[in-house]
Amino acid sequence: MTTTPTPAMPTVMPAHPTRRGILAGLGAAAVGISFSGLAGCKKKPAQTLNFYNWDTYVGKNTLSGFEEASDIGVNMSLYSNNDELFAKLRGGNPGYDVIVPGNDFVQRMARAGMLMPLDHAQLPNMKNILPRFQDAPFDPGRKYAVPYTWLVLGIGYRKSKVDGVPDSWKWVLDSPRYKGRIAVLSDAADLCRLTEIYQGADMNRFDKGALAKVQDLLIRQKDNIATFHDDNGQDLLLSGDCDIVIEYNGDIAQVMREDKDLAFVVPKEGSILQSDQLCIPAGAPNPKAAHAFINYLLSAQAGADIARTIRYPTPNGAALALMEPDYRNNPVIFPPEAALARCQYATYLGEDAYRAFQDTITRVRAA
Repeated sequence: MTTTPTPAMPTVMPAHPTRRGILAGLGAAAVGISFSGLAGCKKKPAQTLNFYNWDTYVGKNTLSGFEEASDIGVNMSLYSNNDELFAKLRGGNPGYDVIVPGNDFVQRMARAGMLMPLDHAQLPNMKNILPRFQDAPFDPGRKYAVPYTWLVLGIGYRKSKVDGVPDSWKWVLDSPRYKGRIAVLSDAADLCRLTEIYQGADMNRFDKGALAKVQDLLIRQKDNIATFHDDNGQDLLLSGDCDIVIEYNGDIAQVMREDKDLAFVVPKEGSILQSDQLCIPAGAPNPKAAHAFINYLLSAQAGADIARTIRYPTPNGAALALMEPDYRNNPVIFPPEAALARCQYATYLGEDAYRAFQDTITRVRAA
């Protein structure tokens, strides 16, 4: 992200932006630091919007472009994961206008009464969303959320260090072949669900027996795992610290531009589709400005700027039409349909399931 920093902003940015890169490095003290697209400029906007987002998850001109077009200032604060976002808003909205939860957290927050219904009349740029994203199983009718990005979990790897294409979760979850060179996600829900997929279980059914099998497998595999990473698997690959990692396609696409020895595959057993969503939290102080900001993010130019910066797949058809061939035709950013057909969205399974995911991975890591 290249917006002009406020004095509180850290001056050292990660070499390879991810949704968690800054906060993972700085720790909890970084949460809540703010960015403004017009910081340092003489013009004072007529009003202000508070945007709560993942780190480095906007385009180079996203904040400044909206402010210049609307005369609405944007203060962006950062969170490091969906659980943190949920906890921050659970007791009431402290003043945020737009947030970016993952798809299963849209369900979770909607059921908890934490989201404001969207006024589609104020979002004419919804027409730019690709047909496959116009509706969503986790938010029928797009009542609470519109798509910002979509992504898929898979295996990133260094071609010169692995045997062929590691197209199965076996090589990270159930094999000593790459002992000490494996990195898996620290996110408890995702790691449990991916292991359930590998074991042939239904990841969208809360089954304590299936989780017990997940725990047993991961405990057996633990000695082969170098680290449980906070969404910086692409950096571990690029630095040579690991040779095979569980990571998002967009993150691997970022570093593949710098190192041609890196690659990505969606395993044959299938995987998790995810989509980060733009939502207005209940109690937003400026819902009209929030709608205007979301509508701006759905524009062709803003969407293309975001996609060029973060290299995640865009659900914005008008933005996609503006993108260069090396983005549009990239099979890592846009995996083949045959691979995507084996993937599915994670659904919200209730609070007991989320606690069980956390308890399972806590026991694995303590073993």
